[in-house]
Amino acid sequence: MKPIRLLSGFVTVGVWTLLSRVLGFVRDAMILAWLGTGPAYEAYVVAFRLPNMFRRFFAEGAFNMAFVPMFSKRVEAGEDAEPFAAQAFSGLASVLIVLTLAAQLLMPWLIYGLASGFAGQEQFALSVEFGRIAFPYILFISLAALLSGVLNALGRFAAAAAAPVLLNILLVSAMALAATMGWDVARALIWMVPLAGIAQLAVVWIAAKRAGFHMKLTRPRWTPDMKHLVVVAVPAALAGGVVQVNLLVGQQVASYFDHAVGWLFAADRLYQLPLGVVGIAIGVVLLPDLSRRLKSGDDKGSREALSRAAEVSLGLTIPSAVALVVIPMPLVAVLFQRGAMTDDDVAAIALAVMVYGLGLPSFVLQKILQPLFYAREDTKSPFRYAVAAMVVNAALAIGLAPLIGWIACAIATTVAGWAMVGLLYMGTRPLGEVARFDDRFHNRIWRIIAASLAMGAVLWAAQLLLSPLLASPGIRYAALTALVAIGAIAYFGIGQLIGAFKLSDFKRNLKRGSR
Repeated sequence: MKPIRLLSGFVTVGVWTLLSRVLGFVRDAMILAWLGTGPAYEAYVVAFRLPNMFRRFFAEGAFNMAFVPMFSKRVEAGEDAEPFAAQAFSGLASVLIVLTLAAQLLMPWLIYGLASGFAGQEQFALSVEFGRIAFPYILFISLAALLSGVLNALGRFAAAAAAPVLLNILLVSAMALAATMGWDVARALIWMVPLAGIAQLAVVWIAAKRAGFHMKLTRPRWTPDMKHLVVVAVPAALAGGVVQVNLLVGQQVASYFDHAVGWLFAADRLYQLPLGVVGIAIGVVLLPDLSRRLKSGDDKGSREALSRAAEVSLGLTIPSAVALVVIPMPLVAVLFQRGAMTDDDVAAIALAVMVYGLGLPSFVLQKILQPLFYAREDTKSPFRYAVAAMVVNAALAIGLAPLIGWIACAIATTVAGWAMVGLLYMGTRPLGEVARFDDRFHNRIWRIIAASLAMGAVLWAAQLLLSPLLASPGIRYAALTALVAIGAIAYFGIGQLIGAFKLSDFKRNLKRGSR
């Protein structure tokens, strides 16, 4: 995959992810409007996060980080990759079925482990009920993630990136129907989660078949290939587990503060927009590309692909981070404040958004640096770094909470994110020139930072001028759109002027991505 095609693949994934995140905003705004940040909302947050935690532990953390490089190298070498993928699929399905059955029995203990502060309160029983309904989602979405890895390795990014859009469409539709019919909105929402997982699996299954990949269901067998996959996957699973421990620590601490679980979740959804569009998209496209280049010995192409991926992703992420820090209040108020949402909720969520914004570039840099290890089937090094970051996260979240309250969880997440980047960067030093950013990147990154800071100043002034309109119910959406447009014009205009990037590069990649 040439660097220009790599970037067009990034655009394809990014555009679909953007649509998914926009619909996610609609979904979260509807949930907050109907449920507020009370017991039903907090129960939904814990129940929905539970299968997603295990999904990242199994599918995205272990199998995809180990499976995609191995599958990509087989494709590059012209080997028959389908039997290998079929065995991985059946093995993963077997483990997930057992896990799902066990979770149904152990759900009260799982909820206690996730949010012990709920014990003795209404949201504990609701979390157990919702958790049992939602947990089977892990089976379908993890298998869909593996098929998505197959599609990404084949250079087919659209279907895998589009599948999450279906989740949000179904959840929004379920809530709208429940509200119209007078049903329980929270239960309609949680019952739709596993059904959406089935729909997502169907989408990528059909896409893989159309791409000429026919997944055959086979009996799980312990073959040398599966043994090698497990050996590579276990450290990745442990690394994914460490990331989930960070989330667990934060949620545990937050569960002892009223509404804090809901506040942090809502803030997480907001900063996940640029993270999903940029960081996840570049990681999805970069990993199989680097794996193929390493297999063919193309070190120069690997360095160029890495540098262009970093340049584009940080060129979009750094201004996003500045915007989250400078204008969190209007973003949260306009997007989320309605119905049961209060002014206190808005202020708390905005504070968390600001803290998460400071860490946003670190989360994206992790997505860029980790493929350097995974493409070499080195999953042990990221695991060691993740353990160190986990210690930082736990120490700060637990240690600062008695002093500054629930916001300690967000601060710990941001600091641990930057600690992880520092460790990953130092770990790439022995890899040589292939793991170094090129001169063009070093020349442009400081200009990108300067353009982003200048945009922040423009946003701050524009927010003051538009504040009456942002507070007006009738035109606040138009005012926020204008504010975002002012920031975008300022950033791209200043960036073009000082040589941070060329707008023609973005236009060319958008055209290639749309094709």
